[in-house]
Amino acid sequence: MRLSSFLSLFRPALPLILGLSLGCSLGGDPQGGLGGDAGNEDFQPRIVPYHKDPNKPHKKVLRTRYIHTELGIRERLLVGVLTSRVTLNTLAVAVNRTVAHHFHRTFFFTGLRSPKLPHGMAGVAHGDDRPVWLMYETVRHLHVHYGSDYDWFYLAQDDTYTQAERLSELVGHLSAGQDLYMGRAEEFIGGEERARPHLDVCRNDILSVRPDEWLGRCIIDYLGLSCVEMHQEMMYRYFELEKNADPEREDSPQFKNAFTVHPVSEPDLMYRLHKRFSQIELDRTYQQIQQLQVQINNLSELTPEGKEGATWPIGINPPFRPKTRFEVINWDYFTEEHMYSCADGSPKCELRGADRSDVSAVLETAVERLNERYQPQLRFRKRRLLNGYRRFDPTRGMEYTLDLALEVFTQKGHSQVIAKRVGLLRPLSSIEIIPMPYVTEATRVQVILPVTAREQDYVGNFLDTYAMNALDTHDNVLLTFLFIYDPFDAQRVSESDVFAGVKAMIGEVEKRYGDTKIPWISVKTEVPSQVKLMDIISKKHPVDTLFFLASVWTEVNGDFLNRCRMNAISNWQVFFPIHFQEYSPAIVYRDQQPSAAAASSFSSEGLRDGRFDRHVFDEACFYNADYMGARTKMAADILDNDELLESMDVYEIFVRYSGLHVFRAVEPALVQKYVQRVCNPRFSEDIYHRCVLSNLEGLASRSHLAMALFEQEQANST
Repeated sequence: MRLSSFLSLFRPALPLILGLSLGCSLGGDPQGGLGGDAGNEDFQPRIVPYHKDPNKPHKKVLRTRYIHTELGIRERLLVGVLTSRVTLNTLAVAVNRTVAHHFHRTFFFTGLRSPKLPHGMAGVAHGDDRPVWLMYETVRHLHVHYGSDYDWFYLAQDDTYTQAERLSELVGHLSAGQDLYMGRAEEFIGGEERARPHLDVCRNDILSVRPDEWLGRCIIDYLGLSCVEMHQEMMYRYFELEKNADPEREDSPQFKNAFTVHPVSEPDLMYRLHKRFSQIELDRTYQQIQQLQVQINNLSELTPEGKEGATWPIGINPPFRPKTRFEVINWDYFTEEHMYSCADGSPKCELRGADRSDVSAVLETAVERLNERYQPQLRFRKRRLLNGYRRFDPTRGMEYTLDLALEVFTQKGHSQVIAKRVGLLRPLSSIEIIPMPYVTEATRVQVILPVTAREQDYVGNFLDTYAMNALDTHDNVLLTFLFIYDPFDAQRVSESDVFAGVKAMIGEVEKRYGDTKIPWISVKTEVPSQVKLMDIISKKHPVDTLFFLASVWTEVNGDFLNRCRMNAISNWQVFFPIHFQEYSPAIVYRDQQPSAAAASSFSSEGLRDGRFDRHVFDEACFYNADYMGARTKMAADILDNDELLESMDVYEIFVRYSGLHVFRAVEPALVQKYVQRVCNPRFSEDIYHRCVLSNLEGLASRSHLAMALFEQEQANST
């Protein structure tokens, strides 16, 4: 008998050491009992009252970092896979690729000394590949390191295929309040914290060459636990694979419902099993969807709206209903070659990339569904797309309306070209929560402010806002100025410093806040490239510095600084906020300026009379180490092309060379007054084009521009 899999389950307070024998699970009871009614009683919480002793000094309460630690919430399942020298790079890799990503943690246990594990695998080396010793060390390792972190453990050998979703569903229905060892009962199985003191005795007293038999005897002798295949109407199903079996031809209920399949002789067979079971699960999911749709359709007759109240597709959220004309979701028109709603604002652009693939897939699906519905009486073949419309509904997904020219064939061989309109929906799938590293709002932010001679008029407002929102509140933030001199001004700096006024304002702020120092760095360059400037700044700060690259129009405030700290994660993510740009007051308000009441209404009701400027990438939050890493990767590309530094900004550096997650999102806490930016033609064409678009689109909204033109036309006509 070969070891297949063993599911070890235990309560964290008294972790159970689990055994195996072709697949078993074990759970722990703090009372250590299996029999009687006590093990089946509902858990009764015990309230511990808090009494403050007035005679003892007050101590500050230290809270845990995560709430689940304070509440004692544990992860549900840890998976352990036993592997060997021969199968580590073959079967173990196949198990890792088919199973590991479905569970919270998966470890591979081996008897090798300092093994070199394949990429993406977490392993534990015990240094002894004798089967019984490997089992002993594995169970002992699980108890010592993870006994208080997990409810259940699943152990399997690497020649076992595991259907991960079914195993997770089974574990989700098990109560961790009882001793339980579930699996394929053939020999000896079981264990718990109560077995922990007996492990060493079992290792010396029980002689066996099979690890499952050794552990089974240990648990039977000292705990009296037996392996079960059924517990509380839940069945552990397994399938023993015959030699030279073909997974595609296995069609028995035992195979289709199995949690585990054993033995798997080679990696290719593991992948074929995974493909087969994935298709089985997919077919079952589609069947369940159809059954639910029928039930919803039948129940809709009992609603006040009747069957008309059931929206298409059945089971999907109904379309979004706008309350005002400003909430209407626009439809984008497309053909098989072009889009008529482009990201850059152009009226027409070529259909390419993901958009082309999307349209092709939708057209193919439309014809397939028509044939499924009308065959064998009619058969359809696409001639061409007449009109295509799509829109993204955030409540349900991407909607499509297609006008198709179709050639229809009858069973008698007659054909005719018709035009037919069809509607399709690509629904939103399940939302996935992505685990992120821990960050804190206590991190110091280093604000970097580049200033050119043309921009120094705006520095006064920046300093006033910075002093009010950062210095007055004692926020953990530092500010460094970067004065950018052109060659002409740099030569005359000893005679007439163009930044003398700004430096005087900095001195006044330092005098007002005695413990505050605002340093500055002077740079001489004809082209103030973001990358060149950051190269200078980066060398003058530690690698763990959190930078906020700002502009003279930025209004620094505490809300944004906290989001900068939370959204910039070292070695993981950089943050490029999209600030809110106010429109030109000369056009929006024309002859009448906004009153004080209107201004207060503006701040209380939220953002209006402006837009989020997606063309500007001047503001960014990132760690110095991440920037240095991206620049190191970029070094090879600029050996023969120094002009590359002038053609790129920091955003493009991170996108192309960092490998990090570049987070780009609207930031309502960053509000800028209207300004007409000076676009430098020395920059790259893309950067210059974005600057021009920002000025044009930031002038005013279409309604404001239309009203201004209307009034101008009326004035000219009179």
